[in-house]
Amino acid sequence: MMSSQPPTPASGHASSAEISARERRSFDRLVNFTDAVVAIGITLQLLPLIDIDGPTGDETVWQVISTNSGQITAFVLSFVVVILMWRNHNAVFNSLRRTDGIIFRLNVLWLILVVFLPWPTAMYGTASNDVVAGADGVGLLYWWTLAAISGVGSLIAVHARRTPTLLEPGEAEIVEATHVANRWRGIIFFSAFILIGVVSEFAPGIAPFLAFGLIPADIIVSRSGKKAKEQA
Repeated sequence: MMSSQPPTPASGHASSAEISARERRSFDRLVNFTDAVVAIGITLQLLPLIDIDGPTGDETVWQVISTNSGQITAFVLSFVVVILMWRNHNAVFNSLRRTDGIIFRLNVLWLILVVFLPWPTAMYGTASNDVVAGADGVGLLYWWTLAAISGVGSLIAVHARRTPTLLEPGEAEIVEATHVANRWRGIIFFSAFILIGVVSEFAPGIAPFLAFGLIPADIIVSRSGKKAKEQA
């Protein structure tokens, strides 16, 4: 008499698409922790502005804004750049289903840099108010911290692409199709921050305005990546 029971899969040959509940919880907690730390880092950017006194006597609010334009510009710039880099970081993590030791360590380093950024941002804003934004390496520290955040984020994306077992089923094709656009985004951001840091030492007045050029560059690269994703 033939058995009606289905064959039992051999031990150690479980589907590569399967992950344990423990792995899923660990990944979800890492994502939640990362988002919380980024939110704190962005909030810390605002603290120097809270210490700015309002108008007194015959002073107007516009004069206060003008006097503290360096701090305000540094806050807006850091906020926009961190949001752009968090968006790219989020896109990588959305393609993952688990992490490994390398992703974890790179992510910790990325978070350290994000929560460190408010300090050089505050110094850079204060220096800009005093028209010495490039003096004593303040500009280099600020812009090269942004370069480090961008660079580490790119390393996370590269490792994820090279380790398909970390990706959700079906994401490998999309990651492969969009990796050229993502690579160029990383190169552009990293190189721009390094260059702007050097420029800030010699022409501090124009350095912040150079960074705003990254916004249209990011839009162009994003559109290229979107087209590649649609064709995948």
